[in-house]
Amino acid sequence: MSDPIVHDSAPVTLVGGGQASVRDVEEALIHAPLLVAVDGGVSLALAAGHLPHAVIGDMDSAPPEALAQIPSDRQHRISEQQSTDFDKALRNTRAPVVIGVGFLGARIDHQMAAMTVLVRRADRACVLLGEHEIVLACPPHLHLDTRAGEPVSLYPLSPVRGRSEGLNWPIDGIDFAPDGTVGTSNHALGPVELWMDGPGMLVIVPRRCLEQVVGFLAAQGQSWSARPQT
Repeated sequence: MSDPIVHDSAPVTLVGGGQASVRDVEEALIHAPLLVAVDGGVSLALAAGHLPHAVIGDMDSAPPEALAQIPSDRQHRISEQQSTDFDKALRNTRAPVVIGVGFLGARIDHQMAAMTVLVRRADRACVLLGEHEIVLACPPHLHLDTRAGEPVSLYPLSPVRGRSEGLNWPIDGIDFAPDGTVGTSNHALGPVELWMDGPGMLVIVPRRCLEQVVGFLAAQGQSWSARPQT
């Protein structure tokens, strides 16, 4: 396995070129202070007043005038087209947890691709920050400091089973699958505990849970084993 481009003992913020604001970047940096731009996300990073530690991607959407402000040794072009720029960046980042900004909202196909990467790289603790929610691949065990009535949606991207405490509709004994039973529109009775028997389940909770979830994931270390990649 090749050495990662980014390796840090602190959480890392990946900034993509999708729908996001300077406020989103600043909120992510509170919890994940090292900023890495993903292709066209270099424009948002610079607009937020931050020089990225690295820029990773195929550079097809990074404006030349933005790249001109980045030292050449911080630019990491990966030209292959078999993976998304988010995948390129996440698989080349080693950190306790990653926050992704600019990967939700706007184009639906880009959102779907980003969420697929969350599951494909489920050995990497990563949280995507959206306008109202956060999305992550559920680790083997997850504690959520939710409040009664808050939405806790579960969406499988592969067949998976689990169990829960604190959900209005417990998931114990349910066979989840993307073309079968899904767990959207569930809600919390208070704090929630989830246990999964394998990777594949997306968890979608309110944005206010970002700090607690990032802290929990950072304390847990890597969760699932890395999948062999073709």
